[in-house]
Amino acid sequence: MKLDILAFGAHPDDVELGCGATIAKEVANGKKVGIIDLTQGELGTRGTALTRKQEATEAARILGVQVRENLKLSDGFFKNDKEHQLRIIEMIRKYRPEIVLCNAVQDRHIDHSKGSSLVSDACFLSGLIKVETTLDGIPQDAYRPKVVYHYIQWKNIEPDFVVDVTGYMDKKVDAVLAYKTQFFDENSKEPATPITSKNFLDSVTYRAQDLGRLINRDFAEGFTVERYLAVNRLEDLI
Repeated sequence: MKLDILAFGAHPDDVELGCGATIAKEVANGKKVGIIDLTQGELGTRGTALTRKQEATEAARILGVQVRENLKLSDGFFKNDKEHQLRIIEMIRKYRPEIVLCNAVQDRHIDHSKGSSLVSDACFLSGLIKVETTLDGIPQDAYRPKVVYHYIQWKNIEPDFVVDVTGYMDKKVDAVLAYKTQFFDENSKEPATPITSKNFLDSVTYRAQDLGRLINRDFAEGFTVERYLAVNRLEDLI
């Protein structure tokens, strides 16, 4: 299956938090979108690999994505090396997306920056014909996505561009809340973490609202780029 957009996240819930509303909007506009989780989030303080899998499945249903896969790399310990790059290349060549979305270049969690560089490097290598991969025993053709964009996560990194997601924040919030073990629950007896506070949950909305304010819209999500953005005409900008 060829996808228009393939979003990677180091952990289940990264994509929802970083660009869930953008994905919901693209799906509503007829784009075929998939999500690849690098790890099962098994080192998370709350929940288990099994509960995260169940939550990720529900979040994918809410967003309406075509496919969601988990590569089951080692949470906290995966590396940006040949072995792991080839795993990502297999997915890129399998789904042949025009656009790849991935983790923030810099962030609080070490897996986010590692995931960012791993996916970015794999996108380049995927276009080299002498990098050989197979899927189900069948050789894959070289393929390189047109662009790689990095969504913003914990740190308030200055975006290179923002997407107007007005009308799609409810879907994003619902997808985030599908991860019942991970976020604010006043009745939970499990240990508190930086992402289990009510402030963090509220930030999902108020950060998008603030970016929206800056472009005279209700909500927006921000991204950083690896090369110059280009438009055909000035009026393409809103």
